[in-house]
Amino acid sequence: MSEAPHAPEGQVIEGRYRVVSRIADGGMATVYQAVDERLERTVAIKIMHTQLAQGPHRDQFVERFHREARSAAAIANPHIVQVYDTGEFDGLDYLVMEYVHGVNLRYEMNQQGTFSVRETLRIIGETLDGLASAHRAGVVHRDIKPENILLNDRGHVQITDFGLAKTVSQATLSSTGILLGTAAYLAPEMIEKNQATPQGDLYSVGIMAWEMLAGNVPFTSDNPVTLVFKHVHEDVPSIATACKGINEGVAAFLAHLTARAVEARPADASVALTELQRLRSTLAVSDWQYRLPPVDVSASDSAAPANNGAPANVGNPVLPAPPAPPTQQFDDRTRKLDRVKTNATTVMPVQQQNIDPEATTRFSLPADGIVNSLDNAVDSAASQSPIVQSNESGNTPNSKSAKKRRTPLIVAGVVALLLACCAGGWAWWYYQGPGSYWTMPQPDGMTCDASAACPITNVKWSDYESLLKISDIEYEVSEEYSDSVEEGNIISTDPANVGDRGSKRRSQKVKVVVSKGVRQATVPTDILDATSASGKDPINALKKAGFDNVEQTAASDDTYSIDVPQGALLSLSVDPGATLPHNTTITVTVSQGPKPVTMPDIVGKTKDEAQQALDDLRLTTNWTESFDDKIPQGQVISASVNNGDTLHWGDSVDVVVSKGPETITLPNYVGQKASDAKAALEKLGFTVKVSSQLTLDSNQDKKVASQDPVGGTEVRIRDENGTPTTITLKMYSSLF
Repeated sequence: MSEAPHAPEGQVIEGRYRVVSRIADGGMATVYQAVDERLERTVAIKIMHTQLAQGPHRDQFVERFHREARSAAAIANPHIVQVYDTGEFDGLDYLVMEYVHGVNLRYEMNQQGTFSVRETLRIIGETLDGLASAHRAGVVHRDIKPENILLNDRGHVQITDFGLAKTVSQATLSSTGILLGTAAYLAPEMIEKNQATPQGDLYSVGIMAWEMLAGNVPFTSDNPVTLVFKHVHEDVPSIATACKGINEGVAAFLAHLTARAVEARPADASVALTELQRLRSTLAVSDWQYRLPPVDVSASDSAAPANNGAPANVGNPVLPAPPAPPTQQFDDRTRKLDRVKTNATTVMPVQQQNIDPEATTRFSLPADGIVNSLDNAVDSAASQSPIVQSNESGNTPNSKSAKKRRTPLIVAGVVALLLACCAGGWAWWYYQGPGSYWTMPQPDGMTCDASAACPITNVKWSDYESLLKISDIEYEVSEEYSDSVEEGNIISTDPANVGDRGSKRRSQKVKVVVSKGVRQATVPTDILDATSASGKDPINALKKAGFDNVEQTAASDDTYSIDVPQGALLSLSVDPGATLPHNTTITVTVSQGPKPVTMPDIVGKTKDEAQQALDDLRLTTNWTESFDDKIPQGQVISASVNNGDTLHWGDSVDVVVSKGPETITLPNYVGQKASDAKAALEKLGFTVKVSSQLTLDSNQDKKVASQDPVGGTEVRIRDENGTPTTITLKMYSSLF
């Protein structure tokens, strides 16, 4: 069904709600994102479709639209999408609702394929908690399915669409689309008898849990008629048939929810939630972790199966796996000589005390390296001496010629030897000597024990930075929060200790981690507002804000509240909006909502006694009065709630108080026609007995001579058994 032809994007409704964009289309309405400019918050607006608003059944749809809106608005529960406002816009009725940041459960099903027992029971538990509030308010959802289960940005359930999407297209089993999706979760009695019950909601929840665990619903068919036939005539198979090895208690719980007979299911969501809580206490760790490996979770034609049986990431690219954490490895050139570390129980040979590992290993180069080049130079110089003594032919040159030839050779040899010595000295300085390394300086004011490692930590970075600059040592700085190191001081360095060396030839830098102090976190400003996102789940809101030490006071009578909804805060040990260290201990008291109470026996008690008993239980009383022939005046005749029933603070009770027997001041009928008097008395509820009295006065004929009781007497209309009171009239009867 399409939306209204005049899309309202950009329009302002009621001078308050500015429509931003369309979110989705439903069977009955189109949903838009809007901004409540009065309260400066994002809301969702659901506007009825034009064809419904202008159709022959407009009044029926409008009434249903608002009736369901009132039902949803009457339910106060963090797991139900709240309704804020309703009205009419351009001839179309609309609802203003809470805007939920998140996705629906169907999306998560498409992403994951299957769920663990832990995640399934968590989502089902929150769904039952929301439905429990609805059932207590007399509201049955009738359309529980993954599309109507929203998961907010904190992962918590919020139920939406309390029957608001029911349209004519859903009234027959020949429809597809929405009906087919709904039919997979419909209870048998809803299909067969159109009977909406709390147990029907539980059946849908059970089917949904079955699908979360198994990856598909228990009954499937391309034909909606076949699908609903299965729900009516077949028992839902045990989840253990699809999930081999699942905990028997979990399977029994789902079987209880999805029993074909209404009476075989829990009475309502509250009973089911209690059963689930008992089940949770019996599960072992392995039971919680159970998950059926997904086989094929493609949610659309475009969804390709993922590798290794993992669910397809529908509509999103598959991200590469994060790199494995690096393992420390050493080059072949360096692994044979470990870095020297100062240790009280280790004694190094003298010749190795100040040898840089890098310099040592670099000195062991292949045959074409500097060292062998130096050796070749020396060998070359030495090889000139045989030439001085003889030539290849064995002839001895004359002394003058030999001297001339020997002189440059000697010079060349000396030069070569000097060059070799210089090269060797430079090589020693560069590869083994001070030119090859730098040493971590000792911070001013820091005392180190020569027999133990001396880590550079908790010293002022600005001072040590100056020391590194003076020492011409390059460095890299990063910052981290620290609970133990003061802001601006060094948390750690690499190299870590005073005297540790770094390679100059490799341009090695000191890596310094400087403390930013204790990490701060800010308490959400709206955390005490029970209607806000933070206020609905305050503990998670504090943890999300960055606080690590949130303590909740134990539940007691003091944690119940008639004014603060369940789950919202009654008290907070810090101020909203305060910025504090993340490890600050924050104590919260969470409301348990209105306290459950038991209806007392007030029938037969006086009005004052009944009022006191109901006031003690913080119940609201609506008083009415009624005549009663048996119950004395001022005593309670009846109450709208039976003795022993469970109520909650703030619930209303209708009480009827006796006005006592109904009485009337009897009129004086003497002198009036007896027939008129009799008719008047019978109309008042009396029984009338007429007797005759003779008279000679014909003018008095058929008139009342006397009455008993006499006029002006206060007379009960009935006795305690309900029998009308008898009034005796004497009537004149003329002889003439």
